[in-house]
Amino acid sequence: MKTGNQFNRRNFIKKSVQTAAFASMIPAGFKKSTENTYVIKKDDFIYRTLGRTGIKIPVISMGAGDTDNPNLIKAALNEGIVLLATSAYYGNGANEQLIGSVIKDRTRDSFLVMTSAMPAGVNFKEGLFTSESTTEHYLKKLDESLERLNLDYVDIFLLPFAAKRESVFFEPLLKAMETAKKQGKAKFIGVATHSWEPEAITAAAETGIYDVAMTAYNFRKTNLTELDTAIDKAVDAGMGIIAMKTMAGNYWDKEKTQPINAKASLKWVIKNENIHTTVPGFTTFDQLTANISIMKEPDLTEQEKSDLKLAQKTNRHGIYCQQCGQCIGQCPENIDIPTIMRSYMYAYGYGNLRQAKKTYELAETGSVPCTDCKTCYVDCKMGFDIRSKMLDISRLKEIPGDMLV
Repeated sequence: MKTGNQFNRRNFIKKSVQTAAFASMIPAGFKKSTENTYVIKKDDFIYRTLGRTGIKIPVISMGAGDTDNPNLIKAALNEGIVLLATSAYYGNGANEQLIGSVIKDRTRDSFLVMTSAMPAGVNFKEGLFTSESTTEHYLKKLDESLERLNLDYVDIFLLPFAAKRESVFFEPLLKAMETAKKQGKAKFIGVATHSWEPEAITAAAETGIYDVAMTAYNFRKTNLTELDTAIDKAVDAGMGIIAMKTMAGNYWDKEKTQPINAKASLKWVIKNENIHTTVPGFTTFDQLTANISIMKEPDLTEQEKSDLKLAQKTNRHGIYCQQCGQCIGQCPENIDIPTIMRSYMYAYGYGNLRQAKKTYELAETGSVPCTDCKTCYVDCKMGFDIRSKMLDISRLKEIPGDMLV
């Protein structure tokens, strides 16, 4: 897409938005349901309004992608959690089907569902979409998600892997998202980003059409100044902000002998009032109980601050990759290191080998990377031994996918 076309379109959208009344941003019939929102209310929960959507929800929502337990999802809803975050990416749609089975007997205004689908032809290494990323294909993906969820519409539909400005303004997918909202198949639309986040969030706000942005946000981010600035601008523009990757990889080490203090890391995130809700992954009932308790006692204790090592000027260890992309230009083989490092995090941080393998395959490495290099020329800003991690996680290539189902 040519830059001139991007800005002409953006100006047109902005003028259209500015001439509409604020109330028109919220679909008809939805404002009333949000005024008397949800069957269960917890007086001691922290509620925030998700930007111009007008939705008031607890500051902690449920990332349901890693769970296969319907009773855990039911318990979360019964305890006052409102938003369930999933994606067609999780289990090739199996997680959406699971959520659909849980919510089918519940009243529609007692829960919110947020999902996303993978566009075709994503260039993960460059953070761009391609000619394969068509409007028609993506709308079909949304229809498939709705069928699995057994819903007529989702409350929030996200465009994932929005990274560079060009990807946020990519015309075919921008049109698909607008169409989804116009057809009533998505009440609200947004972007999801965990690389080049400040650029993506700023661009999303400037389109004038996106209602929310979901972004990686945690105490280990090295670009917090730029990220907070972009979030400030997006909030000023009326966007809701949802934080993911709040646990920063869950462990300091791949052996899982040093867990990151999960409660402390989530408390650190929600202290930022511009973060309207978070979607930490729930996989156990203990995690559900712990996360809910945070909304009753949200202040970080001195011990929790110490656990997060906030006083350290550098924190060059762990398994959380920043997805900054600086390593790609340093690698003589031009390997998509960030995607493989994300696979590493799924395997060692979340213990989800199925998602780790699926993510690894997105990097499209024909052979095992790094085997021909005796010296690694990549200087990772987090101090990671890239070659060692790459060779380690490449063992996933030998595991048949059907063994991980």
